[in-house]
Amino acid sequence: MPDGWQWDSTLFQGSAAFYERGRLPYAPGFAETLATAVGLDGRGRLLDVGCGPGTVLLAMARCFTEAVGIDPDEDMLAEAERQAKRRGVTNARWVTARAEDLPAGLGEFRVVVFANSFHWTDRDRVAATVFEMLEPGGAFVHMSDLKDQSGESVPQPQPPSPSHPAPPNAEIRELARRYLGPVRRAGQGTLPNGTQNREDLVLAKAGFEAFERHVIPAGQVVERSADDIVAWVFSLSHSAPHLFEDRLADFERDLRALLQEASPDNRFAECLPATEIMTWRKPQGER
Repeated sequence: MPDGWQWDSTLFQGSAAFYERGRLPYAPGFAETLATAVGLDGRGRLLDVGCGPGTVLLAMARCFTEAVGIDPDEDMLAEAERQAKRRGVTNARWVTARAEDLPAGLGEFRVVVFANSFHWTDRDRVAATVFEMLEPGGAFVHMSDLKDQSGESVPQPQPPSPSHPAPPNAEIRELARRYLGPVRRAGQGTLPNGTQNREDLVLAKAGFEAFERHVIPAGQVVERSADDIVAWVFSLSHSAPHLFEDRLADFERDLRALLQEASPDNRFAECLPATEIMTWRKPQGER
């Protein structure tokens, strides 16, 4: 865990309803890239750890005989189940659990994926457990927006000659700081130094090998409404609705006023971020 921080169940409390609308999608084609990278053929089982509302699992389920999503937030899993029914995905199931609860009697998997979730876990412990849960030659997959060497997301380029301005992200961050304080919030605690990176060191220690990295460029410009931007803010752990307590309505009012000032018609343009997929393998000879 990050130094001085302990996970608690309020980390994403109230955020599930905002995910689908607020979060920008992974780069188009990520599912095909991942399927090719790990040689999927429709067989085997997928485990998505910290699956949230099922964003990655539902895109990948067709590549497996069964897909299992785990998350400690029951609202996230309820949203995932709704999305699965809407999309006609019938080979998925959902389990309320933390990564630290694994193996949780879930059996063996061909692929275990962490999409923007591994940094919230006790990484050494979880990596060692996942190593045992994978079949020989199975893949540990880490997915996120493209990161720089410090572990920070690579800034998105400004949309070329946009018909609408980019969201005023710096001003939004400053507004949240005025309400929540200068130190990043996370559940009931704070993350003064941010979250962890250098997954490669953790996974090498656990016995994984054959590292591969795939970057899927995006660059597609998408139009976003003020409602989309508000949903994005509330989908984030450090500005989850519960953090504002009885000032939530005031914050949303000020946020919408800020967006109105930045774009009088409440329309914005953003470039989709590139997606980074990193894979490691359990050696074929390991059981």
